[in-house]
Amino acid sequence: MTTYLQNDVVQLRQMVKEDADALWAIAQDDSTWTYLPITPRSLEAIEVYINEALANQAEFPMVIIDMTTNKIVGATKFMAIDAKNKTAEIGFSWLSPSARGTAINSNAKYLLMSYAFEQWGLRRVTIKTDAENIASCKAIEAIGATKEGVLRNHRIRKDGKNRDTVIYSVIEEEWPQVKVKLGERCAAKNV
Repeated sequence: MTTYLQNDVVQLRQMVKEDADALWAIAQDDSTWTYLPITPRSLEAIEVYINEALANQAEFPMVIIDMTTNKIVGATKFMAIDAKNKTAEIGFSWLSPSARGTAINSNAKYLLMSYAFEQWGLRRVTIKTDAENIASCKAIEAIGATKEGVLRNHRIRKDGKNRDTVIYSVIEEEWPQVKVKLGERCAAKNV
């Protein structure tokens, strides 16, 4: 994959160890980590997160950079990449509180999906979220992904409770229509 994807709103570039300070600066709001399996409470914990992400060769972790400020505002990654079956998942996405509700997430997903379908030639992109994360479910549905179902008791959350996971996807036949819908969202200032 190219080392970065970019439009006028957002740049996605490969995460590097030197991103630790910038990620730690925006990661200190606990609400960021409510539905994710970690809650980094120190710079050292962010460094562990980065090192683990970079060590997994089956994933492609990226930082999300707001082009208006040229500052890192979150992270995302391609994961569960299956070249044989031409599928991948977009996941472990998080944004600083200041970037939520802006066009940054829609633009990031637009860049990721465009790359997945138009450069990699994937047949399917999966997005999963915790069933209790209503904001994430609404955002995924708003970009045009199809809800496929719920995996009940799919994971154990860090609080020990069961997590039901909602599975969404976009398949290659749907991508042209989703691309138009997602492009319209990207044009809006707050989505």
